[in-house]
Amino acid sequence: MSQQSGTAIAYSGTQEMPLIERLKVRKDFLRVAATRRRWAMPGLVLQVAETPSEHRKDSTIRVGYTASRKVGDAVTRNRARRRLRAAVQRVMSDHARSGSDFVVIARADTARRPFDDLLADLESALRKLDVWVDDTARQQETGSVQ
Repeated sequence: MSQQSGTAIAYSGTQEMPLIERLKVRKDFLRVAATRRRWAMPGLVLQVAETPSEHRKDSTIRVGYTASRKVGDAVTRNRARRRLRAAVQRVMSDHARSGSDFVVIARADTARRPFDDLLADLESALRKLDVWVDDTARQQETGSVQ
């Protein structure tokens, strides 16, 4: 796995995984929230929208992170966002549908929740929002069949 300017690229053999880019502009966060496609779990809230055509690239997903003051003080909010970034890297790089924008919102329990439960929360939310991609579907999506 390599990192270039805050963007992670993951490779698995000959199969290329989606590139994860960050959402940083408020307009993008508002656009994703306006679609009203969201799923709440004990450790996080996941919102999803299609990537606009002007920003769409092959095998790219864009993810934004947010934690309000309800989550806790600055230290707790930063810890919650770090844990969400780690969970997204582990789960979404392999199983999120490319061409999608996601906003991951921390909840009060995000910083204290066991990491395996946080991963399970993210996986469940992806499945409920119908943006989960299995390995066989990923191969068809990228056009590489082993």
